[in-house]
Parts: sequence; structure tokens; C-alpha cells
Amino acid sequence: MKIHREGYKTIFIAFLFVAVVLLTLNNIFEEQTWFHIFLYVLGLWFFLMIVRFFRSPERDLHGGENIIVSPADGKVVVIERTIEPEFFKEERIQVSIFMSARNVHVNWFPISGNITHYHYHPGKHMVAFNPKASLENERTTTVIKTEDGKEILIRQIAGAVARRVKCYPVVGEPVIQGDELGFIKFGSRVDLLLPVDTEIEIKIGQKVIGKQTVIGYLS
Repeated sequence: MKIHREGYKTIFIAFLFVAVVLLTLNNIFEEQTWFHIFLYVLGLWFFLMIVRFFRSPERDLHGGENIIVSPADGKVVVIERTIEPEFFKEERIQVSIFMSARNVHVNWFPISGNITHYHYHPGKHMVAFNPKASLENERTTTVIKTEDGKEILIRQIAGAVARRVKCYPVVGEPVIQGDELGFIKFGSRVDLLLPVDTEIEIKIGQKVIGKQTVIGYLS
């Protein structure tokens, strides 16, 4: 387990915040009481939660050719056919994974291929499980084309607490299944828009693990 680079600045700011608050209170209330102990424990807990949020686990990839692995840790909240209006403009199978603040927030490429499309959308910050979040929240859209010509769209969506979406791919470059796609800070969602003939292996409400849970198989 290591700390993701996206967390360095936030962790440093959190450390300074906790230190300043505790030192200020110590100067105001010099006599050490149970209240001070409570504040120390609370400050330590807050700092450790920030550090924990930016954890980046090292995992074995459970993928392969035509296998779509989960791009994120979280809970499956949507599996449905829908018209994708931004890029494909045709029917696709949408799989949405909700990431709570307790989940790892690194995102990974679900399959290997070439990046054919990327776009960042500024937007709102509604709760990530709201259906409107897919098209109205701050988000990124990335499309991967496999060697067989299949295209998969991945959409990173910021939530009510998440205010930063980081996405690393560059149009025209090849990507490898299991490599880092990006990172979303503090609660969010990832949508997959898959070909309609994809064989889906997961169910609504199922908890998935990035790089390891099989979402489905391309036909």
C-alpha cells in the first residue's frame, strides 16, 4: 500500500490545519484536560482518514483479452440500456459504480486499446448516485478502442463532496488494462458505456474491486 501522488498536497494541508488548531487551543486553554485528549484523538482521526483516502493499493490484474475489469472500487448502482448522447449517440449498456469516501479512489483502465476520444466537462456537484449526475456534474469522458474495433466509454463523475477529477490519458496513445486512468477526490462515480452485446457478469448492489472484479465480456 502506498499514498497516491494526488494526495500529497491535501495531506500536507490537513496536517497543517490539525497542527494549527491544536496549538491554538493549547494556547487558549493551557491546563490539560479530558477535552484536550478528545481534541488530540479527533485531530489524529481526521488526519488518518485523509491519508487513508489517498491510499493506492498494489493489486494483481484479473483481466485478459475481451475481459472488462472494474475500473474502480465501489458498489454497482446502475445496469441498464440507455442512449449515450455525447459520443456514440446510440444504445449502450451503462454500468455505474458508486464510490463512497471509504473506497479507494484510484481509477484503472478496464481494457487495453487506444484512446480515441477525451473530453473534460465542468459542471455541477450533485450527489453521485443521482441519475442526472452523468450528464450534469463535473466529469471526464474517455473512449478506448480495442484491437478488434470495440469501443468502450468511461466517464468519471465528481459527486457532492468530490470537487476534483484527475484523468491521465492522451488521445492517440495506447493504454494497457489495469494501468491508471485517473483519480477522483472524496466520493464519486464511474460509468461504463459498453456495446449492447456485452455479456454482463455483475449485479445491482454488488461490491466490486478495481482491476479484479470482472464486469463482463466483449463478444
